[in-house]
Amino acid sequence: ILHPELAPIKVAVLPLKKNNENIRNTAIKIKNELMKKSGWRTVYDDTAGIGKLYRRQDEIGTPFCITVDFDTLENNTVTVRDRDSMQQERVNIDELQQYLSERLGNC
Repeated sequence: ILHPELAPIKVAVLPLKKNNENIRNTAIKIKNELMKKSGWRTVYDDTAGIGKLYRRQDEIGTPFCITVDFDTLENNTVTVRDRDSMQQERVNIDELQQYLSERLGNC
C-alpha cells in the first residue's frame, strides 16, 4: 500500500454522471476549492464510468476519491471513498476540507 505522503495525487473528484451539468460543475468547484485551500494535488476526472475511474485512481495510489452524485445536488453531501479500506462515507461539502485534513495530515 502506497503511503499517502508518497501518492502523487491526494484527492480525485469524480462526477457520477458527466453529462449532468450541475453535477459536473459542482465537482469542478469542489476540486478547485480543495486545491486552493489545502494545496493538495487534486484532480477532476470524468473520462470513464465510476468503476473505471475508481480503479484508475487506485492504480496510481490516490488515497481518497470524492464522488459527486444526484444526492449532492439535494443535500450538499458527497461520497468519500478511502483507497485502503474501500469504505465509503457521506460527508457534507462544508466539512470536506476538515475530514480530509484529519486523514491526510501534512501530506
